[in-house]
Amino acid sequence: MAATVVCMRYMTVGATTPLRKPTSRPSSLSSWTWKSNPISFPIRNYVFRSPEKFFAPLAAASPFDLSPPPIDLDLLDTVTDAGAKISEDGVIESFDNDDEALDAVNNGVVVVDLSHFGRIRGCHFLSVSGDDRIQFLHNQSTANFECLQEGQGCDTVFVTPTARTIDVAHAWIMKNAVTLVVSPETCGSITEMLTKYIFFADKVEIQDITKKTSFFVLVGPKSDQVMEDLNLGDLVGKPYGTHQHFMVNGLPITVGVGNVISEDGFSFMMSPAIAGSVWTTLLSQGAIPMGSNAWEKLRIFQGKPAPGKELTGEFNVLEAGLWNSISLNKGCYKGQETISRLITYDGVKQRLWGISLSGTAEPGSPITVDGKKVGKLTSYACGRTESKHFGLGYIKRQAASKGNTVIVGDNIVGTVVEVPFLARQSPPSKGLSP
Repeated sequence: MAATVVCMRYMTVGATTPLRKPTSRPSSLSSWTWKSNPISFPIRNYVFRSPEKFFAPLAAASPFDLSPPPIDLDLLDTVTDAGAKISEDGVIESFDNDDEALDAVNNGVVVVDLSHFGRIRGCHFLSVSGDDRIQFLHNQSTANFECLQEGQGCDTVFVTPTARTIDVAHAWIMKNAVTLVVSPETCGSITEMLTKYIFFADKVEIQDITKKTSFFVLVGPKSDQVMEDLNLGDLVGKPYGTHQHFMVNGLPITVGVGNVISEDGFSFMMSPAIAGSVWTTLLSQGAIPMGSNAWEKLRIFQGKPAPGKELTGEFNVLEAGLWNSISLNKGCYKGQETISRLITYDGVKQRLWGISLSGTAEPGSPITVDGKKVGKLTSYACGRTESKHFGLGYIKRQAASKGNTVIVGDNIVGTVVEVPFLARQSPPSKGLSP
């Protein structure tokens, strides 16, 4: 079998033709050298030859080039100039607008830099067929990769042999590659795990290309309008995971449906050389910038489980509610025997819920009903007002369900509620509902 697996923060995804770089950083994008047939979208205070055209379709036969191009407009410089707070390891933490950004998730559109997230890329190696590279990832995770075609995508889960969850990955099936988006905490361990399962005859390569790419997501009900305005309307309404390749200023960018925590919205994976201009352009279309602090709150409000919190060796993949990422009819894969047994014998004893809280609560606090421990709080976030508190936690199936009252810690009252990410999951039978 063959695959090239690449762990990346963001990656170049096509043949690149670097621009002629000015001798000094340009004050406007109009001083850049443009390709003869650009597709560009308007950026406020910048001048383009064709305002409605920023993305140029990438030829299907173009090879993928992982070499990092020269960076003319650095993203961190761009956001720092706008007042962003950056962590020591380069993560954009906040724009001092968390409440505004969280409000825009429901009423507008936000753009988030997730360049600190990991990426794993599997592709042809030494001219081996596409069926072989698909088979490698098909055998190592829970989704049915063999039913997917180029340009499609899905979520898949990496699990231990006993079906304990390592991480949820989002996959893009490309012409010469399978690209996986994983959490920053698990990129190294998943790379190591996949390397372990490469056999002598397999044409498989593991690469970390995190620093060679950039990755943004759009979230909010006005995302579709932004896509239309950017001449990317062909992706609006397409199935989750659908993606297409484009060129911006002669450099590659992949745009996909979905945004890591939701099947709505969109994702942008690009060369770092164009990250600054793409970011500024999205802002010019009305997107509100969101930092990682607000993104973590949004993750909890949406109910997306995360490694080290909801996804640990303590809980299995079915308890985490990741039904849509699991194929129940494909062949053998790691963890498959345990998953099948849990389903067959109705062995899922607890499940993940959202919990509306009366006050601040510490992750790890016990959840009790009538004085009896029935679960554990795994994540906590405060809302846009000081009176709103919310968490995620595992609760035994027979102990409580939607609408029931629980106690978190010593005296924090909680109400069990559904959350959007978990509400979209579809268990295979009524026997496994709460």
